[in-house]
Amino acid sequence: MAHTVSARKRIRQNLRHRARNRWRLKTMREAIKLFNDKLLHGSLDEAKAAFINAQKVLDRTAAKGVIHPNQAARRKSRLNAKLKAKALAGN
Repeated sequence: MAHTVSARKRIRQNLRHRARNRWRLKTMREAIKLFNDKLLHGSLDEAKAAFINAQKVLDRTAAKGVIHPNQAARRKSRLNAKLKAKALAGN
């Protein structure tokens, strides 16, 4: 158990930050799942809209330091490749 005031405050801050970061990760995963669902079962326009949303969420998550910027770029690149493959298959 922490004894100093600053250590107790740090524990409280860590709990809040952890909860916020877990929420951001959950939101990111949900956006990616929504994109994959629209890609499989929705139209190409719905998939494009979901991709734009997922892109925003990934960028925001990386900007907050929850994930590394390279991880966000890699995920966006892979989602974009899936979208392009779907667009080419549709033609």
